[in-house]
Amino acid sequence: MVEIAMDINGFPPGQVLHRQIKGAFVAKGTTFTAWCRENGISPAAGKNSLLGAWDGPKGRQVRQQLIEAAGLTADSSGNA
Repeated sequence: MVEIAMDINGFPPGQVLHRQIKGAFVAKGTTFTAWCRENGISPAAGKNSLLGAWDGPKGRQVRQQLIEAAGLTADSSGNA
């Protein structure tokens, strides 16, 4: 059985989270790539943090920053 990692807000890393984050940034009039560059994070590293491929302490920190910057809430995670 595969255990899915969860971050503190209940957002499992994966393709769904990546799409939610990208969509949220577009809705705010910016892009995921622009946010990453403005915050000194390579877009590839940001994507890997969202997908769970970079899941150490720094990767989780970046994932948390992205979730907060995108304005996602537990209600938008789809994990009720």
